[in-house]
Amino acid sequence: MKTRKMCLTVLMAALVAGACFAQSESAKPAEPPPPKYFRLDFVVRELDSGKVLNSRAYSMTISTDPQNRVSSIRAGSRVPVSTKSGASSESTYIDVGVNIDCNSAKEVQNQLALNVSADISTTANDTTVPNYNPGLPVIRQNKWTGNVLVPLRKATTIFSSDDASTKHQMQLELTATPIP
Repeated sequence: MKTRKMCLTVLMAALVAGACFAQSESAKPAEPPPPKYFRLDFVVRELDSGKVLNSRAYSMTISTDPQNRVSSIRAGSRVPVSTKSGASSESTYIDVGVNIDCNSAKEVQNQLALNVSADISTTANDTTVPNYNPGLPVIRQNKWTGNVLVPLRKATTIFSSDDASTKHQMQLELTATPIP
């Protein structure tokens, strides 16, 4: 009888220990999924009454890894602009071109959600600008920032804006493609 009680006590202790061990195993946080990578293809289009005047393409790769989720494109020129200081004249430089920053990419049901910030600037000799000085360039600028959701493998216009003084329109299109 004593042996039977001893066996039951040991068996109960083993069952309780096993249950506690199983609970501690299941209480571990789940491993995050491995990061995914996507190729982002951007197309910047300038249109006049719906007709494409200019088109430029830019590409980058972005990851869903929370530790490394920022990607940037910088393409452009530094344009000299003369300034006057008293009797002497000096030059300063202005950056013009394309700056695109992307971050916080997440795949959501066959779509890619991410934050996109774009700054597209160009120089122009535009006599329609008030107080236009032919010696100085006019800087045209489009800035967009927003959270976007784009279907995978499908070109999607994510930003668009009209020029205030012409019938031109600037568009930014994005195609997100998974990288195997």
